[in-house]
Amino acid sequence: MDSVTQAALGAAVAGAVAGRKCSPKILLAGAALGTLPDLDVLISYGDPVSDMVKHRGFSHSLFVLIPFSFLLSWLWQKWRPTRFNFGHLWLLVAAALVTHPLLDSLTAYGTQLFWPINKPIAIPSLFIIDPLYTIPLLVVLLASLLWRDRMAKLCTAGLAVSSLYIVWSLTAMNMIENRVEQQLVGTQLAGKPVFITPTPFNTVLWRIVVQGEEHYFEGLSSVIDGDTEIEFLQKPLGTWPTELASQHQQMLEHFTGGFIKYEQRQSELVASDLRLGMGEQLAFQFALADNSHEWVTIPPVRVETPGARLAQIPNLWLRLLGNQDIDANLCHISECPKPSVPLASR
Repeated sequence: MDSVTQAALGAAVAGAVAGRKCSPKILLAGAALGTLPDLDVLISYGDPVSDMVKHRGFSHSLFVLIPFSFLLSWLWQKWRPTRFNFGHLWLLVAAALVTHPLLDSLTAYGTQLFWPINKPIAIPSLFIIDPLYTIPLLVVLLASLLWRDRMAKLCTAGLAVSSLYIVWSLTAMNMIENRVEQQLVGTQLAGKPVFITPTPFNTVLWRIVVQGEEHYFEGLSSVIDGDTEIEFLQKPLGTWPTELASQHQQMLEHFTGGFIKYEQRQSELVASDLRLGMGEQLAFQFALADNSHEWVTIPPVRVETPGARLAQIPNLWLRLLGNQDIDANLCHISECPKPSVPLASR
């Protein structure tokens, strides 16, 4: 999630755990702890692919953060004595730190909660910026500064509201999953990998990617659609040259769970993460190989992604409200000229 959200979450968690000992300084400390894991963005791993796949790694691991919380609590109590006993102080520090990666794991990017022993965990029920999650936390923090005798209760209330929103997001995601599963039964895509994630800033309109053998299928579905049938766009997955061995390509395959497409642009072969973005506006694209003469791997280069156009936002909003005539599966959003493709039965 974005830094504002993580800071607000850390502050609210610290305020709730502090109880009657809560103060503006505690909220400030919680906000700092809540953003601390993201300082790994300052670390360079040598190339853009490594920077991407290793973000939210060790600094977001429960195996690192929990021991680190003991060390940080000990240092805090040693150099700046507080009214908290060690156990209470540790709980505050640990909760503010650990809730950061737990929230991040609910986004499409994923989080290496158990680094170094597994791939990123992603239950993508939230977009990386969602005002409906963040605003309740910001409101209660502001109210806490106005009514300081109620700080802990207000922070607890804010966390309850934001947690209910997470429950809603998981419920909506499950609703879309069931819708997709029912539609794919009896088609050539039954049992194929499916990735579902909310569109920007909401949990009502969802983007679906189904991975076939040579193509992937992309569509939109709103929880308030009158007609629950999803129209899919068929797009080529492309292939990676079998004769090429690339550590960076393997890293991307592992990181994306296989949701990756390959596209030749002039002489370069570009790999794109299908999970992050929409239509042709995919957030992470990297040139990994070149065939000016023959296929060879090249040092990874981040490819600039076209930015979303403001003129597309009204269409996206109308689609969110269930107006299925406003787009033909992302065409109004990404200006894709291809028609929608019905799924063929077996």
